[in-house]
Amino acid sequence: MPDFSRAYRLYELNSNASRLAGLLKFTRSEAIRRNTPVDFQVQPTSSGWLAWCDSNNNGVADSTETQDPVISPMSLLPAGIAPSPNAITALLGPLTTLSGGNATVAYDQRGAVLFGGQPQAVYVLYVGNTAYPEYGYRAVVILPSGIVQVWSAPVGGPWNRIA
Repeated sequence: MPDFSRAYRLYELNSNASRLAGLLKFTRSEAIRRNTPVDFQVQPTSSGWLAWCDSNNNGVADSTETQDPVISPMSLLPAGIAPSPNAITALLGPLTTLSGGNATVAYDQRGAVLFGGQPQAVYVLYVGNTAYPEYGYRAVVILPSGIVQVWSAPVGGPWNRIA
């Protein structure tokens, strides 16, 4: 039974990171397809987290919009809980952590990230569970160009790009 439990927790971790990356890619493609800015939103709920493509940019997860919950026991983690991002920042530069609170990533009609007059940043959403650190962590990274990457790290790091 322990092997099954470990495999299932790893599946949950990978599934949540992959689904977040997929929803970010979907939101980016919607902005390009519609030739208009489209937002990706993340907000905490009573049972975890909800991520969605906010196609009308109203900040509300409408029933007609593509949505995906981050399934417990995995969660979106604030900065400082996952291993040090040194391996990621060495390649991509400083990271701006979006997980751990309400977050928005706005894509322009070309699929690049809109920064609203702010300096360009590399965004990251950390996925994991502090109660199960032995399963490691995932980082969903959003580059200024809009490209999405998924990184993996065991407890203590280092981070390795997996997608």
